[in-house]
Amino acid sequence: MKRALIILTAAMLCSAAMAETHYKPHISMGARAGVAMSRVSFSPSVKQKWSTGTAGTITFRYAEEKLFGVIAEFGWVRRGWKENYETAPFAYERSITYLTLPILTHIYFGSRRFKTFVNLGPSVSVMIGSGINANFDYTNPGNVPDYPRNRQTEQLDAKITGTFDYGINAGIGFEFYLRPRHSIVAEARYYFGLGNIFPSSKADTFGGSRNMSLEFSLGYNFRLR
Repeated sequence: MKRALIILTAAMLCSAAMAETHYKPHISMGARAGVAMSRVSFSPSVKQKWSTGTAGTITFRYAEEKLFGVIAEFGWVRRGWKENYETAPFAYERSITYLTLPILTHIYFGSRRFKTFVNLGPSVSVMIGSGINANFDYTNPGNVPDYPRNRQTEQLDAKITGTFDYGINAGIGFEFYLRPRHSIVAEARYYFGLGNIFPSSKADTFGGSRNMSLEFSLGYNFRLR
């Protein structure tokens, strides 16, 4: 009896140890799309509002059973800013479209059917286009009748020189599994750029002109294994 108990206890301990150390990796691919609310952090400051754009990406995820994984994405996002003229009848919005490549640490927890997660990591972006939408001559605002005085105007017609951007992402969301290999993902993500879109030397107007955005997206993932 003692020998049987010793063998059974040893077998249980070995099973527990194997369960603790054996991880089954999951590899998934998917896509997501949504809305991006953007501004630019100017120094000196510029009166502005959130600019609304679109965002989308293809995702590749490698995750272990024990809480952690890595996500690589390739997609696009439209960032920029919208001038805030309060009650004045003027409108100006500049959009900047980027190709993006985030590499994120994926931290998740929950049940097999429902998980919450946090994504953290860097991202690099390359500008592929920009545009301006305005209802006045933004190239010469000083000659526009009733244009508000005592406000920054150099950014209206400034050329974007920082076509390469890099920054930090932080996201939170949830994943619902329709089937063991099929899931729906919703995420809210904040991005803060570390590069400047305009020149930032001591002789330039702006010491800082960094992108920042909030993205709200919905996506689908398929687990390959």
